[in-house]
Amino acid sequence: MASTDFKDYYTILGVNKTASGEEIKKKFRKLALKYHPDRNPGDKKAEARFKEISEAYEVLSDPEKRRKYDQFGQYWKQAGQQTWSPGTGVNTDFGGFDFSQYGSFDEFINELLGRFSTPGGGTRSRTYTSYNTSNGASGFNDFATGFGGYSQQAPVTDTEATIRLTFSEAFRGVQKRLSLGSETIEVRIPPGAKQGSRIRVRGKGAVDPYTGIRRDLYLNVELIPHSFFQFEGDNLVCEVPISPDEAVLGAAIEVPTPDGKVTVRVPAGVRSGQSLRLRGKGWSKPKGGRGDQLVKIAIATPKDITPTEREYYEKIRAARSYNPRSHLSHVSL
Repeated sequence: MASTDFKDYYTILGVNKTASGEEIKKKFRKLALKYHPDRNPGDKKAEARFKEISEAYEVLSDPEKRRKYDQFGQYWKQAGQQTWSPGTGVNTDFGGFDFSQYGSFDEFINELLGRFSTPGGGTRSRTYTSYNTSNGASGFNDFATGFGGYSQQAPVTDTEATIRLTFSEAFRGVQKRLSLGSETIEVRIPPGAKQGSRIRVRGKGAVDPYTGIRRDLYLNVELIPHSFFQFEGDNLVCEVPISPDEAVLGAAIEVPTPDGKVTVRVPAGVRSGQSLRLRGKGWSKPKGGRGDQLVKIAIATPKDITPTEREYYEKIRAARSYNPRSHLSHVSL
């Protein structure tokens, strides 16, 4: 075995071989904090260093794994002093464990940490696990190259919660007080939040047990349904009823918007279901400005009418020249 195969995990963490578990843990946290991907975005050297110290800690923090690692270190040292080849090795008793079965240090570590399996025929399969970061980056998808890849799954400790808002709170923005266990925090919800919006509150999530860094809190917005306003995509939508005479003759009607009523001109001959666009009267945009509000027209037919109204409707029917079903006369199968 080449002398470069063996990794001195004690040197990597900067501790003595007699270091206690608490000393190893303290040293790892200090190094992990320094080289953590969130602190070094895009820095490949920092990623490699973080992988290296994580691997060292994973072995040395477990008493049984550390014992086997120390035994392998003795075996490697003796093997390097003699003529050695994989599979034949040095027949030295290290607690009844035969280290000569491994062709390299990586093989020993990968099996020790359960990183890959060795099915019949000796073919080994590599496993890679992404390291998820709070900014959505995929992280460490492929640390190693060649044979015996490294699989590291760091805990994802960003916290998520649902916050329910009224349309008024979401449109104008609001200051909310939230309870996180024994802690109470003030959160500012900016204007323009919608159903499904995610509000990031930095440094208010759970503490990363590996690094001691407090991660972020994400608030998923849920809008309490409104009796009048709804959403269609980015547009605010409402439905406004008009009478038959307003539909035929046209009219000026008042329509509610998020910040008050406005007068809208309904054109003569408008159809039921047709939408009128009120530009700049819709929902607040997170970066400023307003979207549009769509007013859907619904022609409301009165159920109860006075004798006078009935008389005039009958006169209209008798004199009407328009047949709304004329286009159906030629329809057949």
